[in-house]
Amino acid sequence: MLIKVIADVHGDVETVRTEAASCDVLLLLGDLINVIDYENAGGILAEVYGSEAVRTWSSLRAEGKFEESREVLRAVSAGREQELRGLFFSRIDEATKTFCTDVPPNVVVTFGNVDVPDLIRRYLPPEVRFVDGDVLTFDGARYGFIGGGLPKVGIPGEVPVEEYDRKVAALGPVDVLCAHVPPAIDDLTYDVVADFNEPGSQSLLAYAEEHQPTHLYFGHVHQPKVAETQIGTTRAVNVGSHYRSTGQAWEHR
Repeated sequence: MLIKVIADVHGDVETVRTEAASCDVLLLLGDLINVIDYENAGGILAEVYGSEAVRTWSSLRAEGKFEESREVLRAVSAGREQELRGLFFSRIDEATKTFCTDVPPNVVVTFGNVDVPDLIRRYLPPEVRFVDGDVLTFDGARYGFIGGGLPKVGIPGEVPVEEYDRKVAALGPVDVLCAHVPPAIDDLTYDVVADFNEPGSQSLLAYAEEHQPTHLYFGHVHQPKVAETQIGTTRAVNVGSHYRSTGQAWEHR
């Protein structure tokens, strides 16, 4: 079988369709919709709160000033809090529906931190497999899937650390481990454009060290300091970064 892996497409369903047509199975590892693009201050957040506010918000976050960043959005939405919050989640619902409706049947989907997993489940065609904490077998190899991001800003796609760790531990040994977030290795978690470390998973790192799957695939960090490394004999690859630099999915081999 020809298996490809991709992440962080952020609304680019055309590439998903193209890549799915060129392989037997496409593994889509989360961040289906475009909530924020740190490179151009675009996405749903900017559509609702304005690009200038989002640029300021992201700059403050890069400096570690999280309370100040939240104050920027609070100031923009003053007097319209419920309206803008409702608009924000309405746009997320609409974007998820638009994306999921066009996902081909040979795609396997898990969720990322910007996704709402219940919406993905609702809108994916019934023949498309949604996975989280699941193990699937392709060509005799076991593929494990862990969906979601780690706690950061309190959005539905973020999973409490204890719950995330339980999902990882419950997989058992697999040949290929697929997740949205990277293992907790600084070179993999540091985004050189956003200028901060994204949360990485200690449990994914420990799993790779113990079980040594052949591959650990992930995304989440768009412009990492390092896009690929070794954890013992495990090849750890940021397939989201690969997509963003090439416009293509990663071919598993």
